[in-house]
Amino acid sequence: MQEIIDNVEKAFASFRTVDVLLIILFAAVFYYVFRVLKMNNVRSVIVVFALFIIVTGIIFASDVNLKGDVFMVIPLVLAGLILVIFNVEVKRDILNLNTLNRLSEKREHPVYATKDEVERYISEIIRALQNLSKDNIGALIILSNDNIPAQVLESGVILDANISSQLIEGIFFVKAPLHDGAMIINNYKIQAAGCFLPLTQNVNIPKELGTRHRAGIGITETSNVIALIVSEETGIITIAQKGKISRYADYDLLKKTLTEYYWKDLSGEGRKHI
Repeated sequence: MQEIIDNVEKAFASFRTVDVLLIILFAAVFYYVFRVLKMNNVRSVIVVFALFIIVTGIIFASDVNLKGDVFMVIPLVLAGLILVIFNVEVKRDILNLNTLNRLSEKREHPVYATKDEVERYISEIIRALQNLSKDNIGALIILSNDNIPAQVLESGVILDANISSQLIEGIFFVKAPLHDGAMIINNYKIQAAGCFLPLTQNVNIPKELGTRHRAGIGITETSNVIALIVSEETGIITIAQKGKISRYADYDLLKKTLTEYYWKDLSGEGRKHI
């Protein structure tokens, strides 16, 4: 035990600025790895990774002749492998850092919605989805709290229009020029339509789901958004979140999803800043 303490003291005694920077780098990498693991609820991997770091640290402390090589290289390689395994989640974080809401930047004053207005927006969206489903008209609506990457918005047409079932249904009418793309609802506005989204690369997606579903799932894998999808073949409504789908969404599930989307940031006065 005394030998380990002596080795640690020797290591710290010869510390340089570069060593401090390496420690900061290690801390940042390991923090992000633990964050990714925690977000994906893989506790067993978290425990294994933590134990591996502890054991490696003990080995380094017990043998000063290692000069930190094992402690530096092996944990970083393991961290890199974990980040490769969870590349979708890493990609989502990177894209979210680059998210740009240009419409929000142009607003000079904050805009709020009352409880009654929020209920009306929810009702309008549900009514539109149910009408589109009844008529077997395909649709893809993305619910975004300023989380859509700029390149997605630039691929479509900026609208900044009020939410209404008539407008939603009109945009997805089969002969409408923007019906093939995705509609972006950002808070209380229809921000854009006709947008192109990244397709999921998940090979486990059911084969009967077409491009519209794969686009809806793909954007939720890379951005913190919700996708509402209507199949033009079956009229089935699907909800996608974080790469996972809930099919056969009925009124109750749509109401629950939209309520959580709109009300998670509401203050006690029943208002939400946008």
